[in-house]
Amino acid sequence: MKKYRFFLPVMVVLLALTGCMYPEENYIQNQVPYKDQLDSVQSAVDQYQQASSGLLPIKTRDAKTPIYQKYPIDFKKIVPQFIAETPGNAFESGGLFQYVLVDAETNPTVKLLDLRVADTIREIKMRMEANGYPPFKDQIAENVYSIDFKKIGYKKEPVVESPFTTDNLHFVLSTEGEIYVDYRSDLYKAMKSSDKGLKEGEDIRWILVENSMFVPAYSLPYTVDKATNEPVFLAK
Repeated sequence: MKKYRFFLPVMVVLLALTGCMYPEENYIQNQVPYKDQLDSVQSAVDQYQQASSGLLPIKTRDAKTPIYQKYPIDFKKIVPQFIAETPGNAFESGGLFQYVLVDAETNPTVKLLDLRVADTIREIKMRMEANGYPPFKDQIAENVYSIDFKKIGYKKEPVVESPFTTDNLHFVLSTEGEIYVDYRSDLYKAMKSSDKGLKEGEDIRWILVENSMFVPAYSLPYTVDKATNEPVFLAK
């Protein structure tokens, strides 16, 4: 079993602090994902790319950064030349969403990463650290386990609301001690309503992303099990 580690991104810490920095009248604006704001940022990104010989207005991230967190938009590069101001619901303005790009190399498209899940993950990790050992429960897939929340002091299992279906989603634990959201139920619904061909062995998370404003935050890769036609964790 690989050595686990506890990693708390600076972004998550800052998120916890920004909640008290903005007046109450801006609270709703900072929480709501607006399609027109997404479109405005998309237009700004397109203009920047055209004016910069193909470069993208993104922050630099490590090559190992998960794909849906890898290309956060750097608003300093597009405000105010290409967009008047940073959207109020963006993390940089005290909002709950990180604006990111998907398909950055082929068709840069602006999406939202819901940061509310990061706060729950932060709390779980703090309890895990206090416990001293990851609370593994049942093995779900190779290197993926359910979590024994009772071992770290929870009376009720924490869940997060899916930005895709509004269903409650559960958390899973990797052998490295990392917490992820389990999107299998969302993927199952998306597969049932999609007419796209899915290949066993490919990462199928794109079917959640293509018709949504959101990306699956803090997720592991998934593929399809052709024997059952159900989503399963993609083995590394």
